[in-house]
Amino acid sequence: MQNLAETKLAEHVAAMQHRPLAQPTRDRLAQALLDWFTAGWSASPMPQAATMRTLARDCMPGEGPAAVFGGRGMTPLGAAFANAGIAHLREIDDAHRAAMLHPGVIAISPVLALAVAQGLSQRRVADAIVAGYEVSLRVGEALGTRHAANFHATATAGAVGAAAAAGVALGLTPVQLHHAMGIGATQAAGLWQLVDDDAHESKSLHPAFAVRNGIYAAFAARAGLPGARAFMTGRRGLYALMAGDGPLQALDGELDAPERINTATIKAWPCCAQLFTPLDATRALMDAHAFTPEEIVSVDVTIFPHALKIAGVIWPAKPAETCFSLRYVVATLLLKGSLGIEDMEAPELDSPALLALAEKIKVATDDEFQLAFPRKRPARVTIALRDGRRVSALRELRRGDPEDPFDWAALQARMRAFAPAMDDPTAAGIADWCAGFADADGDQAACTVPPALFGAAAPG
Repeated sequence: MQNLAETKLAEHVAAMQHRPLAQPTRDRLAQALLDWFTAGWSASPMPQAATMRTLARDCMPGEGPAAVFGGRGMTPLGAAFANAGIAHLREIDDAHRAAMLHPGVIAISPVLALAVAQGLSQRRVADAIVAGYEVSLRVGEALGTRHAANFHATATAGAVGAAAAAGVALGLTPVQLHHAMGIGATQAAGLWQLVDDDAHESKSLHPAFAVRNGIYAAFAARAGLPGARAFMTGRRGLYALMAGDGPLQALDGELDAPERINTATIKAWPCCAQLFTPLDATRALMDAHAFTPEEIVSVDVTIFPHALKIAGVIWPAKPAETCFSLRYVVATLLLKGSLGIEDMEAPELDSPALLALAEKIKVATDDEFQLAFPRKRPARVTIALRDGRRVSALRELRRGDPEDPFDWAALQARMRAFAPAMDDPTAAGIADWCAGFADADGDQAACTVPPALFGAAAPG
């Protein structure tokens, strides 16, 4: 076989299963799982979640052993599809600066759906999830910013990552794993045109289809079907045809570095991650200067241009657009002192006080800020006050980035805040189950995934 970067990546992912998992990686995996359950629980009561469950049953019918957020058990394929879509609905699933995608829904959804049906050990589940992060993030980083401006990398790089996660779960050989990733790559799709056409409600189909295609790709490779070997670097591979402009060395460079899962971001705010640095800056100003909304004369927000390509809604016309409107989220934070799930689900878009505050917010972009993207997400917020003060804050990194992480207690508090319907016993059960992945003593035990962790098994 040719000595391709894709070959090295497949061999690297396969080899990861045969070495000890470092404790920081185990701890980070437990956090990623808690984040995934938080996202799924937060969204499961939404009407769109019921739509995802119905769609999964219509397209992949049948009861099964795989648990689904807020619904009855389905086949592994149906559950993986539904859970990936549901966990992405709230825009609170984890993210990544350089890869510009949501890795958790891609890596975790297929593996937990396959775990019971395939009788996987806890270590195999851990390896498969870590592999999904490793591949999706390396591919996304290599595809770069030009790709991410046109394609939803969660859907494109995500299809390859989901194939890797499912492939490791199924025990594929390195050669089969390479084929699975190549097959997944040929099914990669996800246009940002849906944002331009006000079809935000369908964005969660991107990870759902990526996970479905990744699972199919893994089974196809196990059945002996070949995949595109140079799926990234070939003349008709993803990089050439999908506007790749990132560093191709991300595919097979620094293979001795800590696993990529350690570089993901857990979200502090319930909206598009492109908007986090202005929210963090606004929060810092509120905490430092203790002004009231009535004292605000003007708010100037300067942000990196790429942010508005994804989150460029000037003012939302419906709840699904609130996550992508900079003026809305900043105005809500300034007016209410917080930005919660209820502000995204049941927004008071016609509130005179909110509209008056939004009118004071001016948004501009800075090409110098863009030069730091995607490694940093610079944003400056400057607020002029009635007493003549002019206060300003610059944020380049986000709360929840690897440089400013949440601890375990903060993540549990975040789960309760983002999933208020969760009761205390369920919250404790989810936290204990996720924390178990930080303990190597459970590696050889069968990985059981209790349906109770996903909510009542009511008709979906």
